[in-house]
Order: sequence, then C-alpha cells, then structure tokens
Amino acid sequence: QVQVVESGGGSVQAGGSLRLSCAVSGNMRSVNCMGWFRQAPGKEREGVASMQVGGGVTYYADSVEGRFTISEDNVKNTLYLQMSSLKPEDTATYYCVVDSRYCSRTVLKRPSDFAYWGQGTVVTVSS
Repeated sequence: QVQVVESGGGSVQAGGSLRLSCAVSGNMRSVNCMGWFRQAPGKEREGVASMQVGGGVTYYADSVEGRFTISEDNVKNTLYLQMSSLKPEDTATYYCVVDSRYCSRTVLKRPSDFAYWGQGTVVTVSS
C-alpha cells in the first residue's frame, strides 16, 4: 500500500508561482511512475506532468509545457510540481498520483493507470 499526501496549494495572482509537494510513503517498491493530474470545476480531469522515479523521462501536457516543472527528492520521497507564469485557467484541484508501472508516453491521457491518488490540493489563480 502507498500513501500520497499533497500540500502547497493556495491562491496566487496571474503570473505568479507556486510549488506543490507530494509526500509518498508506504511500500516504495510500488512506486515507479509519479505525476500530477488536475481537475477544474465542471471540467474533465487532465494530466499535467509525470516522471519516472529515479530521474527518468518526464512528460508534460501541452498546456503547461515550459511553465511547470516536475521533480523529485528521492531522500525525502517527495514529488514536486513547480508552477510558474500561472494563468487563471490553471485554477483547479491538483492531485498527486503514483503507480507501480513505468510511465508510458500516453500516461497523462490515462488517469486509470494510476493506482494511488492523493486527496488533492486547490490552486486558485486570479486575474
């Protein structure tokens, strides 16, 4: 079993930055692919970024490419999402996700591939 807990959400003005954190604990052998999804009110869930554990390949949604950076701290078992140049359309609940399988190229299109989800952290970007 794996536990996933996000933190770092909040309110920021457009153009600002936030860093989300995701603490992962439990059976770390079940952690190979980690990432972030988000869901805005009234919209479908959207894959934001993913990373192979150990500093492997990363994938980003086109909507955040160049503005968001996913990273990990293996010592702390923590995943991060650095968000810069935030836009009002980035407003959503952000979820940290983990799975035992390796990240595929289409992983951001397949939320059901992730077995473990956090409770979410809310990001609000005002114009």
